[in-house]
Amino acid sequence: MNCLGIWVLSGLSAVSLLAGPSPADTIPTSAGPVEITPIHHASFTLRAGGKLVYVDPSPAELFKGKPKADLILLTDIHGDHMDLAAIADLSQADTTVVAPAAVAQKIAGVRVLENGQKTSWNGWAIEAVPMYNIKRGPKPGELYHPKGRGNGYVLTYGGKRFYISGDTENIPEMRALKNIDVAFVCMNLPYTMPVEEAAEAVKAFHPKIVYPYHYKGQDTQKFAELLKGTGIDVRLRDWYAE
Repeated sequence: MNCLGIWVLSGLSAVSLLAGPSPADTIPTSAGPVEITPIHHASFTLRAGGKLVYVDPSPAELFKGKPKADLILLTDIHGDHMDLAAIADLSQADTTVVAPAAVAQKIAGVRVLENGQKTSWNGWAIEAVPMYNIKRGPKPGELYHPKGRGNGYVLTYGGKRFYISGDTENIPEMRALKNIDVAFVCMNLPYTMPVEEAAEAVKAFHPKIVYPYHYKGQDTQKFAELLKGTGIDVRLRDWYAE
């Protein structure tokens, strides 16, 4: 696999771009490195301490023959986040699945976390945080993602904090986050938010590194432009490589 890596420095910010399918990025921590590998849309892996974590694995055809999961984190019930066939393909006898209660209604043996609850797993601290729509929905009076149904997550490993937004708009709980080292922030319409709102949210909680993900149809270069001068390391990776 050939990838072209380019760093663009602008003011007090840096943007890294990769052409073609993205390889793993490595984040150093006091407990050893965490490798981040984009897969597709909302799906990626975290590998640390010899354990493999899948986030929202979907669609199933991309996961046939992939290494088995030690942990699967699920954010919501929608098919681009919860694919039952993918979960079955990746699961082994000791795989842990962490998810909100709405997901647990469809998958047996889930470790349920509601917004604000915490658990631990193999050196990872896992906190479920809110993800929801404020104004966008399929029709008046209905939201695509009602508050409390789905989870974002803040994961801590080796002193580094990783934020996974799930499907959300620019909500107060996101803007109030503190000490985030690496953030994965969604942006797509009509289901979550446009790049302008995502950039405003990221400016508010100011992670050290941000990956735009779940961005189909949106201009991630514009997102990077809006964060110029902030000192935030914007990492543009291809979640939609063929």
